[in-house]
Amino acid sequence: MAIARRRLWLGLRVVLYALLFFGALALFQDRLLYFPDTPPLATVLAEARRDGLAPWPATGDYRGLLREPAGPARATLVLFHGNAGHAGHRAWYAETLARLGLRVILAEYPGYGPRPGRLGETALVADAAQTVALARQHYPGPLLVGGESLGAGVAAAAVAQIPTGTAGLLLVTPWDRLENVARFHYPWAPVGWLLRDRYDSIANLARYDGRVLVAVAERDSIVPARFGTALHAALKEPKRLVAIPGADHNDWPDRVDAAWWRDAIDFLLSPPQTGATAAPQ
Repeated sequence: MAIARRRLWLGLRVVLYALLFFGALALFQDRLLYFPDTPPLATVLAEARRDGLAPWPATGDYRGLLREPAGPARATLVLFHGNAGHAGHRAWYAETLARLGLRVILAEYPGYGPRPGRLGETALVADAAQTVALARQHYPGPLLVGGESLGAGVAAAAVAQIPTGTAGLLLVTPWDRLENVARFHYPWAPVGWLLRDRYDSIANLARYDGRVLVAVAERDSIVPARFGTALHAALKEPKRLVAIPGADHNDWPDRVDAAWWRDAIDFLLSPPQTGATAAPQ
């Protein structure tokens, strides 16, 4: 009888510890997904000016950073960055794409950089949709929306809220559903029950009929390429899938060149009748 009671008590302790652990995981999951850097606005703008960037749409209403091309803009691209740092850390995107004639807005999230706000899918997506709508109001011509990693999930959800008015969508190292990425990293956890932010890009893009380019890193150890490939498979035409050979999640920019970017932007800005799906490269 005493042995049975000890086994019962041991079992209850294991259950209790598991509940406490998974409860803490659910409570603090934002710290596993969002890694914001939050310098003051003056610091962000001082660094941005050195990179040829200006506050957008204005210093008093800061939502990101702007880079204009040297000549007339072919299009405007609103780009949502990954889950770490802040928008100013992505100045290289603006420099690269401005050379191709794009006006580039490096969008900032609530709770990142100098912007106040709460972290989480609801807040980030609602704000992103406002940013995209504001860019469309400000600038004539084609509007592209792009995102990298977390930013790809945000971009997909934002265009779902604004289904018309965007010429194309650039998704770099994206996932199909965040839950699948969470299961990959935590196969022992009941992530389906615990996960608060879903970023279900397949569902969000189910009705999107603009051009989509999905770029996956061949050796991505954080968001494995198969999740981006699954997203591409679920999308409507016109779409393109490009695999970056030998690339991991964070080193892919070093493995693409100006021609790669030119081909990507030319695809997104091509007339609808020329669209075609390309095999992974």
